[in-house]
Amino acid sequence: MNPPLQRLPLLRLLVCSSLILTLAMGIRHGFGLWLQPVTQGQGWTRETFSLAIAVQNLSWGVFGICAGMLADRWGSWRVLIGGSLLWTLGLCGMALADTPLLFTLSTGIVIGAAQSASTYGVIYGIIGRQIAPEKRSWAMGLTGAAGSFCQFLMMPLDGWMIATIGWQQALLLLAAATLLIGPLALALREPATPTTTAAGTAPQQGIWQAMREAAAYPSFRLLMAAYFVCGFQVVFIGVHLPSYLRDQGLAPQVASTALALIGLFNVFGTYGVGLLGQRWPHRFLLAGIYGSRVVAIMLFLLAPLTPWSVYAFAAVMGLLWLSTVPPTNAIVAQIFGVRHFSMLSGFVFCSHQVGSFTGVWLGGWLYDRNGSYDLVWLASIVLGVLAAAVSLPVRETAIERAPQRLAGQPR
Repeated sequence: MNPPLQRLPLLRLLVCSSLILTLAMGIRHGFGLWLQPVTQGQGWTRETFSLAIAVQNLSWGVFGICAGMLADRWGSWRVLIGGSLLWTLGLCGMALADTPLLFTLSTGIVIGAAQSASTYGVIYGIIGRQIAPEKRSWAMGLTGAAGSFCQFLMMPLDGWMIATIGWQQALLLLAAATLLIGPLALALREPATPTTTAAGTAPQQGIWQAMREAAAYPSFRLLMAAYFVCGFQVVFIGVHLPSYLRDQGLAPQVASTALALIGLFNVFGTYGVGLLGQRWPHRFLLAGIYGSRVVAIMLFLLAPLTPWSVYAFAAVMGLLWLSTVPPTNAIVAQIFGVRHFSMLSGFVFCSHQVGSFTGVWLGGWLYDRNGSYDLVWLASIVLGVLAAAVSLPVRETAIERAPQRLAGQPR
């Protein structure tokens, strides 16, 4: 008989996980506010800034796979501490870089690696192992909602700091704040547990076996395709919406308020979807989210542009912003189990970040050539329709494995 499973105290797990996501995602969502201050202060084009953020998202995705492997093998708390140090180094580099190359290295690669080691893949790996399956979607939604609340708080704070002390000093203050992730990570050190089995199968599935199994599974590929679209949409909007609104003659405060509203309503959207995931099939929730984004974007572009239309769009998009995260990760855990969850979640999220790279870079590239974001808005609509369509055939049942094919098992 296996020894009883030891778990972290629920309150400590949820509070510390939420605070880490609050710091990491709160800072990450505010980068769009730095686009114009940085480019104007350094004399760079929007494409230069967009390329750095695009590299950041791609780096986040690629390093996310490695971070997931390390977390599954050596413990998530060690990865989180490394992420804290990378955040500090990357934000200092972003503030002090004086060439596009250095800016891309620090803002793109270093901060991207920091995000991979301190956000959803690593945090949800802890939750997946420590929370019973029947409460997993709720716990993921709750921690995601708590992280989203900081976006509501951080947007006005970021805008105020940029206006009062300057964009470089503001980044240095944020760099100091990220050091708080380290102590929080120590509180999430997981007790030693027996090897977790996946979907009722025998233990000891190796990393390469898990990767091959997931790559060959059609539903896993469909999730990756839909998550590409999610990244394309949210990062394009998050980074380029402030500049789009300024180009249309709206005050900078409108953009800050809009991003804050996205963060506020994302709290309700993420938590609400986490609750609904306990009752409804996750694939239906995903299809509904992507389809609703399409409607919201179309109405935003067709309606007269006023501060109130922007705020309405931000509120609706906030409900849909990161609400894809809990159901997507819950499906991965439900299909494959939690033994290699952080790694497999990293692969899915890598697709998200390839979409993020495409959306943010394409936005800057097309704007510099056409003076307009119209084509990227259109691409967001078309891709949203496709994402809704590919989410529906996803199978959520646990994968059937032949125990004799697993490592250490007789054939």
